[in-house]
Formats: sequence, structure tokens, C-alpha cells
Amino acid sequence: MIILGIESTAHTFGIGIVKDKKILVNVISAYKTEKGGIIPMEAAKHHAEVSEVILNEAINLAKIRINDIDAIAYSHGPGLAPCLLEGLKFAKKLSEKLNKPLIPVNHCIAHLEIGELTGAKDPVLLYASGANTQIISYSAGKYRIFGETLDIGTGNFIDTFARHCGLGFPAGPKIEQLAKNGKYIELPYSIKGMDVAFSGLLTNLKQKYDKGEKIENLAYSLQETAFSMLIEAAERALAHLNKKELLLGGGVACNSRLQEMAKIMCFERGAKFFCPPNDLLTDNGAMIAYLGEKMFKAGISIAPEKANINPRERTDDVEISWK
Repeated sequence: MIILGIESTAHTFGIGIVKDKKILVNVISAYKTEKGGIIPMEAAKHHAEVSEVILNEAINLAKIRINDIDAIAYSHGPGLAPCLLEGLKFAKKLSEKLNKPLIPVNHCIAHLEIGELTGAKDPVLLYASGANTQIISYSAGKYRIFGETLDIGTGNFIDTFARHCGLGFPAGPKIEQLAKNGKYIELPYSIKGMDVAFSGLLTNLKQKYDKGEKIENLAYSLQETAFSMLIEAAERALAHLNKKELLLGGGVACNSRLQEMAKIMCFERGAKFFCPPNDLLTDNGAMIAYLGEKMFKAGISIAPEKANINPRERTDDVEISWK
């Protein structure tokens, strides 16, 4: 079975092709800016411009014919509506051209399910990306959210601070690099049970930057504070659920300091740490195709005329029938 997956929730347009749980290709093109953050309509325009090129590259690299594809999976939500719509439009066009069914995939669950390739069996997922920050695990027929951000996602928090400082998008790698030359200064630490909040921390960072604090110190302290909050919440979930595996997911999980903190916590708890490679942490079509294959085998598919998007779809909205 060969499934093509289309990712278009935010800044990345990606196509992945999976055959019998093996990733054949994973091709992406990301919208970037020199300054400022993501502009949804501009990102959607980017997706429209690169979609055919990315498709052709993926088909060629996979060494398959386009008619070999059995079904097309696409990001159903959550995400930015203009970007999701561009992906849906492309998926529908492809579905109608090839006469193949569509599979609507939840983006957040795809981040979790691709973690199986690391060997994780029943993990708690610390999912940290631009718009999403959730502590997720499977229980009683659904992926349950045991903790989440009360305001903004980790990545958006980092990008918003970086934009205030005149850095471009995406900002995560730039903040990580600046942090290597910084020292710790005290910042607000906001965690309530397994939920976290970043808006007060963001305001404080902006104020300190405006008063002349070195950006290297702010970058270092941002990471130490925000990531400590995430790890504390994840550890509470491990204890609450009595689970022994932690899996990282989402683009922010590419950060080496967050990975290091997670490893230390898992070692101290006697838990196992799992983290996919960076190309499967950031938004990508391979994870959409990977979950799409499992859903398709479980009998989940729709005709193109019934396909839609759900920009606000939550992880725990989805009934899991493929496990």
C-alpha cells in the first residue's frame, strides 16, 4: 500500500510518501521571512506556488508512478485556515485526477504516531510547536490532553519575542544559537498543574530587552525557564499516568537544550526518552502519510466532495478507531 501525505497547516508545505509503514520520501518547502512573523495569506500563497514542484520531486525521489498511489492523506486541522485550505484544494485536485480517496488526518496526532518509528510503545508526548503546546497520551479510545498552554504555543511565544527584537521567522534556531553565549537572569515561571502559560514571560522578556538587557542573556533565560515549565508538566503527566516513556514532538523539540532537559528528567525517573529526527519533528508530509496509511487500513477515507478542514480541531476531538 502506498499513501501520499500532504502537510499545509502553517509555514510548511510538505509531501511525504509511505509504503507499508516505510517512509519513501519526505519533501518540504518552508515559508520564511527576513523580519516579522508568519503572514497566513502569504504562507498560503507560498504553498500554492510550490505544490506542483514538491509533488513532482517527491514522485521522482520515491521512484514510483503517480498512479501507484492508493490514497491521499491531508492535514485536516488544526492550523491556519488559509494554509489548510490550500492543502485541501491541492489534495482534492489530486484525488479527482487520480480517482483516489482522501484521508483527513489530525496534525497533532500525526506528530505523536510518527514517534512509533523511534520504538516508543505507549508514551506521554510532549508536543511543542508554533501554535500547539500539549501533553498528550492515549487512554480509553482517544488521545487525551493532560496539560496544555493556557495562552500561546511555545513556538509562537519564541517567535513573538524574536520579532520584537528584530529577528526573522522562524526564530527558534536563532534563539538557540544566541543562548549559547548567555547567562541566566530570573524570569516569571508560570505553571498550573500540567498547564503552562507564556504571556507573562513574554511581556517580561520584552520589557527587559527594551531596557537594554543583552539578547544573549534573554535567549538563554527564555530557554531555561520555558523549557523547565514544559519538562515539569511532562514529568507530572508521567507520574499521573504511571507511564515510563516520554516522546518529544513538534518543531520546538528540535532544540538541543529541550532534548537535554528531557533526557535528564527521564534518567532521574527511570523512564525511556524518545525523539524522532528533526525532519520528522518539524511539520512534514511523511507523518501525515504514515498516520494516513493506518487510518486507511482501518477503513477511514472520504470522497473529495466531502473533504473539508477544521482549523480548531483538538487532539481529543478525534475518535481513534485504528488502534
